[in-house]
Amino acid sequence: MKFFLIIVLALFTVAEVKAQSKPAYLIYQQSGEKLDYSELMRRAMESELIFFGELHNNTIAHWLQLEMTIDLAKGTSREFMIGMEMFEADQQILVDEYLSGLISRSSFEQEARLWRNYSTDYKPILEFAKENGNQVIATNIPRRYASMVYSGGLEALDKLFDEAKNWMMPLPIEVDVELPGYKNISAAAHGHGGVNLIYSQAVKDATMAHFIKKYFTPGSRILHLNGSYHSNNYEGIVWYIKQNLSDVKILTINTITENDITAVEAEKLQAADITIVVPSRMTTTY
Repeated sequence: MKFFLIIVLALFTVAEVKAQSKPAYLIYQQSGEKLDYSELMRRAMESELIFFGELHNNTIAHWLQLEMTIDLAKGTSREFMIGMEMFEADQQILVDEYLSGLISRSSFEQEARLWRNYSTDYKPILEFAKENGNQVIATNIPRRYASMVYSGGLEALDKLFDEAKNWMMPLPIEVDVELPGYKNISAAAHGHGGVNLIYSQAVKDATMAHFIKKYFTPGSRILHLNGSYHSNNYEGIVWYIKQNLSDVKILTINTITENDITAVEAEKLQAADITIVVPSRMTTTY
């Protein structure tokens, strides 16, 4: 009898612990099927361009970006590069000088206009690239030029010096203002900024696509880190990529937060090939 009670108590304890399990994230595909990390990596290894859409302050997204960087770099002999929205194209020389050991870490960090969460969220990836000889691509348009577009429209870029135009997509730029993603941005701003708000977003997307295409070669692989809104629904950066790289194998990842990550509405899983769902109460970096 005593042995029976011990067994019952043990089973009850296991069931209770299981019921109290709090996963830090779950990975879904569009169908709603849950995937494990190894399956995510299998999908990534089958792709040439991987767009990891993040919530900029989400700790889980940044940790998974680092893990994917490490596993993609070590999992194949194909050339592997990391593209980052967080660095602007005119900073490429600084990134290259630091990764090649020409300048010190302190010099790089003082001059590189780093995002406020650089040390916790992006520095580990850059340091891994430095240690392992991976190219890091500064893909974004200098923010001052995006600001010019917001204030003065696309024609403001025509006034720039030729050297400055090397740090952005070729001009003139095509912008489809009817893309749902751009219309949603305008709606969220309640019309503030008018069409220039869309243009200022589009020059970021087009520039990031331009530099990804510049560095990509058949047989290589690029993991690009960007805010989810830059690649969701195959719009933004991906829309510009597909204009002249229609056959490239692309994988998109979205990050969202939910109160209950085990029960996510199907509609919320449609923005990307893969969605990482993180508890709403997860600690953030800012």
